[in-house]
Formats: sequence, structure tokens, C-alpha cells
Amino acid sequence: MTTFTLNDLEAIIAQRAGSEDPKSYTRKLIGKGVGKCAQKMGEEAVEAVIAAVKMDKEELTSETADLLYHLLVVLKICDVPLSDVMAELASRTGQTGLEEKASRPAD
Repeated sequence: MTTFTLNDLEAIIAQRAGSEDPKSYTRKLIGKGVGKCAQKMGEEAVEAVIAAVKMDKEELTSETADLLYHLLVVLKICDVPLSDVMAELASRTGQTGLEEKASRPAD
């Protein structure tokens, strides 16, 4: 089992986003703006879904890693700390998923 966490990844993304390293994929991606970052996140989500439907555990593992990375990049560019997302998840644990969904405002 690894001790690497999403908090670790968030810190790496923050450091690379602010770097001047021309070889940094993270810096280059963030430089393209939120639209491109969100597009990449969406592509990775679709690839993860396809891997899941195929029941391909190895591919799903790889695509999920890509998805988590790109999700954290989008959070970074939108200035949403992972801790805010985790707090939101924690606030939902006191009720069932169906209760939480029912408590949301209607569209």
C-alpha cells in the first residue's frame, strides 16, 4: 500500500503550476486555461467510463489516475482547494445519498 495521497498530488500540481519549467506538462496545461483543462478532465472521465464498462481493471486504474490528476488541475485553476471538496463529502456522510440528493434545490 502506498502512502501517496491526493493532498500530495495537489501540492505537486500547485508547485508545478507556479514553476517556470518549460518541460512541465502541468504548467503548460494550466497556461492553456480552464477550458482546455476541463476538456482534458472530461476526456479522461470518458476513458475511465469505457474502461469500467469493459471491466478492464488495469486500464480503469490507469485512466482513474489520469482523471484524478486532471480533476485536481481543474480545481487548482478554479481556486478550489481539495480540502473544500473533502469537507463537502464529509458533510454528506450524515445522511444517505438519496436523502442528500433529495435535499438539493430543484432545477
